[in-house]
Amino acid sequence: MTGKDVLRVVREKGIKFIRLWFTDILGQLKSVAITERELPRALDGGMGFDGSSVEGFARIFESDLVALPDPSTFQILPLELSREFPRAEGEKLRSTVAVDEGGVGRMFCDILNPDGSPYEGDPRYILKKNLDKAKKMGYTYYVGPEIEYFYFKSEKGTDVLDAGGYFDLLPLDMAHDLRRETILCLEKMGIAVEYSHHEVAPSQHEIDLRFTDALTMADNVQTYKVIVKEVAYKRGVYATFMPKPLFGQNGSGMHTHQSLFKGDKNALFDARDNYHLSQEGKAFIAGLLFHSQEITSVCNQWVNSYKRLVPGYEAPVYICWGQRNRSALVRVPMYKPGEEMSTRPELRSPDPACNPYLAFSVMLAAGLEGIEKGYELPDPIEKDIFLLSDEEKEAQGIKLLPGSLIEAIQITEKSQLVRTTLGEHIFNKFIDNKKIEWDRYRTQVTDYELQKYLPIL
Repeated sequence: MTGKDVLRVVREKGIKFIRLWFTDILGQLKSVAITERELPRALDGGMGFDGSSVEGFARIFESDLVALPDPSTFQILPLELSREFPRAEGEKLRSTVAVDEGGVGRMFCDILNPDGSPYEGDPRYILKKNLDKAKKMGYTYYVGPEIEYFYFKSEKGTDVLDAGGYFDLLPLDMAHDLRRETILCLEKMGIAVEYSHHEVAPSQHEIDLRFTDALTMADNVQTYKVIVKEVAYKRGVYATFMPKPLFGQNGSGMHTHQSLFKGDKNALFDARDNYHLSQEGKAFIAGLLFHSQEITSVCNQWVNSYKRLVPGYEAPVYICWGQRNRSALVRVPMYKPGEEMSTRPELRSPDPACNPYLAFSVMLAAGLEGIEKGYELPDPIEKDIFLLSDEEKEAQGIKLLPGSLIEAIQITEKSQLVRTTLGEHIFNKFIDNKKIEWDRYRTQVTDYELQKYLPIL
């Protein structure tokens, strides 16, 4: 859609409010609402705002920034989200996107400096820059994430809605209705869904988005999170993308399937190869493996992320690849062996609480580095790595991902690849923010420590 198209649709559909969305460096969605009267001005020159109030954006003496709507991202939010549903007997909840009359539209924004140049602290711009590099190499980068999350009875605790397991069919009065309504809302916004199901842990669910180009997908992931949470809120429950909310249960991941295409041809595919991988495909996977420790802090950016990345809970911590091996960091799925369009690597370490613009950027950069420098792909590991001894893992050269946020940040801090990929502004702001998060976390006295040590020390 163009700006003229947006204005026409807004007029024809009676849209009264338009939400302008953008993302800070931590992946938190920001929003400002304008009326339809302000829309022509916003499309023409953007809306000014104070960048010093947004995490990781501008310093106070350079705070003036502009949010310029991208007309191609315009969508009308589903009307279901402006209706009220009973939460409890006699109680009603107001949706955070509801309006009294008329519809609500939304557009993602690009962040600009006052002179109209792209702002280096905008995660969406960073992804665009990295996609431009791939384009100059002749590639289009596609991704398809599997996004997991939990439903709880409220945001104040972790009381689950069900005790279901992987692919379980539960009664319709549980989360089945929540997933169905979420998918219908996503589809109405033009976001294609492949399938959904109950995941391994109690009250854990997954909705998989159909693959598309990485910029569109990053926008879709942000929209997905809003819709999942909004539908849950309207039904009186709480949805969370926290990586590891339940002790002793699997955490939530965002396994990301990746493809490089040249025109309509899969550049990672070779029918003659034993693994159906081209040289580019092997080098791309080798790049993901080689730089995996460096990019972990971007794909797993919270203290809580590393409660998920531990052996024994299906989360990949061992740096290797395989085809059928779900304990490997990178997997080349074997659903349709030898089929060109289905041949792609799946990076299994990212979690759904990451910033998708930055995560897709570093994944792409790692793979392209492998292609540019001709990295050699080691042999696949098809054994269950969790069952191998330390000596066996060492003999096969299997290393681990970082075990904590501070370990991950210390590795990232030395990475020229990540620094170049994110740019100096976001790189430095991200590192500083995560060090502060770690310092705040490590000075906390937890319930575990009190229960474990207070009676004996």
